[in-house]
Amino acid sequence: MFPGLAVAERLAATVPRARITFCGGGKPFERRSIVGAGFDYFALPARPFPHGAREAVAFVVENLGGYVAAGRFLREEHVALVVGLGGYASVPMARAAVRRRVPLVLLEQNVVPGKATRWLAHRATLICTAFEQTQEKLRCQCPVRVTGNPIRHGFRIATSGAEQRRLLVLGGSNGARSLNENVPRALYKNYGSLRNWTITHQCGESDVEAVRTLYDKFALKATAVPFLSDMPEVLGGTDLAICRAGGTTLAELATAGVPAIVVPYPHATDDHQLANARHFAVGGGCVTIDERGAQGRLDDRMADMVCFLVANDELRRRMSAAMLELAKPNAADDVAELIWSIASSRSRRAEPILA
Repeated sequence: MFPGLAVAERLAATVPRARITFCGGGKPFERRSIVGAGFDYFALPARPFPHGAREAVAFVVENLGGYVAAGRFLREEHVALVVGLGGYASVPMARAAVRRRVPLVLLEQNVVPGKATRWLAHRATLICTAFEQTQEKLRCQCPVRVTGNPIRHGFRIATSGAEQRRLLVLGGSNGARSLNENVPRALYKNYGSLRNWTITHQCGESDVEAVRTLYDKFALKATAVPFLSDMPEVLGGTDLAICRAGGTTLAELATAGVPAIVVPYPHATDDHQLANARHFAVGGGCVTIDERGAQGRLDDRMADMVCFLVANDELRRRMSAAMLELAKPNAADDVAELIWSIASSRSRRAEPILA
């Protein structure tokens, strides 16, 4: 969603006459974020691929309903172009666009393309990827542009005061249970070395009380919040992050030059988070901890890495510089320009739809 919002904001700023509508599965957080940003939202029935026979009927019925509704929307609104942001919720609209010969642009945020991107790639008009190595994993005849991952406006290179530093824990908008349980324990084991650090922990709505209780138990001064709406401002004052390896998270850290301890989600589809993390680790911007296969407790391994990086200012500076080298801060502008060049050539009354 956030890469889509970043592109939509650039389009709205440069082409005020363009009407932009987001289509999704109807999740409340998604709807609130999009409407709050000033864009229309249209909910479509959609379900992820079934894991068993019991889910198969509902999968077919809901996605067929979404496909029919999407086709009607495209026809009635005279849509000029559809942008697929990935995920199962984008598939009904993207398939309807292909059926009606509406140009389809796909945005892929990860090194390993998701199922939706792979399914739709051979029918796309253009694919924009965050990583160069993604192209070799796609079967398509359309152009592929390595634009980087579009991020929201306002990110700046991180700076902080010499006396007070910030450690930021990011688990994504829905939180990350493993980080929520293990990071406070790891930081407690570094209690002495973190005296001059502030701790901000984004933990998702469902875990916020449990995380606050855990920090209180360890007598650690930390701010635990469900969600950070001012991420550009927060990262601008961050010296070290602990996070998962989502494409958007890493792109935002890179643009702000924030070094990171990255703990890829071990159950991510096709292990795409591990591939994302390796790209930034090879570039020198982060260190990774794989939850699987390594010896010892996860909180102990985190504690050792935090201790090492907190004590090594010069290494963090080098990692910050490496992050900035990996950043593509103009990605949203580049993607918006590519989208509009296709949409405007097809119709004077252009209404790009980001699904």
